[in-house]
Amino acid sequence: NLLFLEECLANRVSVNGLDKSGSTALHWAASGGHIECVERLLSIPNVEINVQNKLDDTQLHNSAWKGHHVIVEMLLDKGANKMIRNNENQYPYDLGSKHPEVGTLLKTVSG
Repeated sequence: NLLFLEECLANRVSVNGLDKSGSTALHWAASGGHIECVERLLSIPNVEINVQNKLDDTQLHNSAWKGHHVIVEMLLDKGANKMIRNNENQYPYDLGSKHPEVGTLLKTVSG
C-alpha cells in the first residue's frame, strides 16, 4: 500500500481527492489500519483531516470504528476534530467506545 501511495503522490494525485463514497485516501488508510500510509499522508502539509464522506464519517470515525487506536491517536495529535457527528448523529467515540484503547482516547466527548 505504501509503494502505491508513493507512486500516486509522485504522479501528483491529489491527497484530498474524493472517491465515489466521498472518502479520501486518508479515510481508507485509517479504516484499514495502515499505519505507515496514515503517517505518510499526515506528513503532507495540505492533507485535510476532518473531511466528511457521504455518510458524514471523518477519518477519525473510520479508525475509531475499526479499533485502530494508534491511528486515532495520530489523527488526534494532528488536530482531528472529535466533536463531529456523522449522519447517524454519532461521534467517533460512539463508534469506537467498544474498543477500550480507542474509548480512552476519545472519552472526553459527551453526547
